[in-house]
Amino acid sequence: MVTYNPKDWIKLIVHLHKSDTMRILLPVILFLGLITAGVSYLEQRFLKDSLPANLTVFHQISGFIISLVLVFRINSAYDRWWEGRKLWGALLNNSRNLALKLNAIIPRQENGTRNEMALLLAAYAVSLKEHLRGNTGEKQLVFGSLIEKEKYLAASHKPNFIARLLAEKSREICERYDNSNGHLLINSNLNELTDICGACERIRNTPIPYAYSIFIKKIVFIYIITMPFAFGLSLGYWSVIIVMVMFYAFASLEIISEEIEDPFGTDDNDLPTEEIAEKIKTNTSEILQA
Repeated sequence: MVTYNPKDWIKLIVHLHKSDTMRILLPVILFLGLITAGVSYLEQRFLKDSLPANLTVFHQISGFIISLVLVFRINSAYDRWWEGRKLWGALLNNSRNLALKLNAIIPRQENGTRNEMALLLAAYAVSLKEHLRGNTGEKQLVFGSLIEKEKYLAASHKPNFIARLLAEKSREICERYDNSNGHLLINSNLNELTDICGACERIRNTPIPYAYSIFIKKIVFIYIITMPFAFGLSLGYWSVIIVMVMFYAFASLEIISEEIEDPFGTDDNDLPTEEIAEKIKTNTSEILQA
């Protein structure tokens, strides 16, 4: 995720970051400008009396409709991005709460047990992060007698494997110290971990409907490609700038929507799941320190 100062207008306007849609679309924008210039020349030279007079009005009305569709599109994508952020915030808070409860149950002298639970809590965040990206996460986990590498890699659902270890280890701790109430309290947090995982999977595995996505791309393409014919005669070569700006605006909205609708990847505008997973590791380790 890109960190920036939203109040620094000049830098944001001038700087072309690799995730900036202007940088991505620039070759297409310039190519479209050349096409528009050619169409404007042909219209003014050869086609003055052959085009409908009300074509501009049609484009103004259809442009308004397309704008509404694109606004709905980016709002839907942002809702998915923001829901993902809330879920990972809940994962962070739930991990802290679980660590605090374990800290109250496990005696201070049990350093090994405390370290094991801190390791499992950190491992859950890492396994969930990599699971949502379609990876195993084996390079970021610490394997040993607690988390056996062969069993972890063989598991079809890696976060559930870690959650099972957390549940088994928590029950063992509560039974060892005869704390049945503690197990009930911890169990609610363990259930919450699974709920968060399921909600993240719902976002990742349920994209915007294919027909809707295809429709938006086609209608924007048709609108932009016919703009030179609508404005070339009335505005002349000024239509070059207008077409380039309109294409930049419409195409940027669609590109941004595509990037943020799946917020768990590694794109510049995706959620900072790496940082949140690292924060979970740091916070839970500090809480469970003897």
